[in-house]
Amino acid sequence: MKAIAVDGPSGAGKSTMVKGIAQKLGYVYVDTGAIYRAVGLFAAEADIPRDTIKDVIPRLDEINVNLTYEDGVQKVYLNGKDVSSEIRTPEISLYASAVSALPEVRSKLLDLQRDIARKNNVIMDGRDIGTVVLPNADVKIFLTASAEERARRRYNELIGKGENVTYEQTLKEVIERDTNDENRAVAPLRPAEDAVIVDTTGRTKEESLALLFAEVEKRLGI
Repeated sequence: MKAIAVDGPSGAGKSTMVKGIAQKLGYVYVDTGAIYRAVGLFAAEADIPRDTIKDVIPRLDEINVNLTYEDGVQKVYLNGKDVSSEIRTPEISLYASAVSALPEVRSKLLDLQRDIARKNNVIMDGRDIGTVVLPNADVKIFLTASAEERARRRYNELIGKGENVTYEQTLKEVIERDTNDENRAVAPLRPAEDAVIVDTTGRTKEESLALLFAEVEKRLGI
């Protein structure tokens, strides 16, 4: 099976870009961030504060996360409930960052991610796919953009959904998540040594997708 690993910070456009490439190649798209968001949602619903997030560790056996593909769309189930929409709020984004810093959580979810890659041609995005989850991936991409650019994209997305947010608050949350992801003790966000870095700052979705796909084609030899 072939594997493409795409890492990068929150809001870099990974999901959008990776979905496009998965469709072009006929690969299974795996949004690993959604898995961590589901764990974060569990913690939030259990009233576990982010500053005491370690309190979720004794309850990990209560968490069952599954990914399914319905009409080509990834669905995320937490303990049998479809939470695909609920995990996409700014609050759960910060919870996801908090739980992802816990070695116990990462260990629990690692086998799930690798098992999908063993059974399918995959393009998988996240924070540590090329460095930890799939270190032998055929292609490794580190997709990034400036914090301001990523905050602007996220702000426009949330406003489009009717959320009551400000650009300043969105930028603050993006920077906070970057800090958490880059400085955690386990599997910090960083490019793999053999990853190609693709910066989408100032590029349209179409331009970014074309640039990313060109790199994938070159590295896969297609």
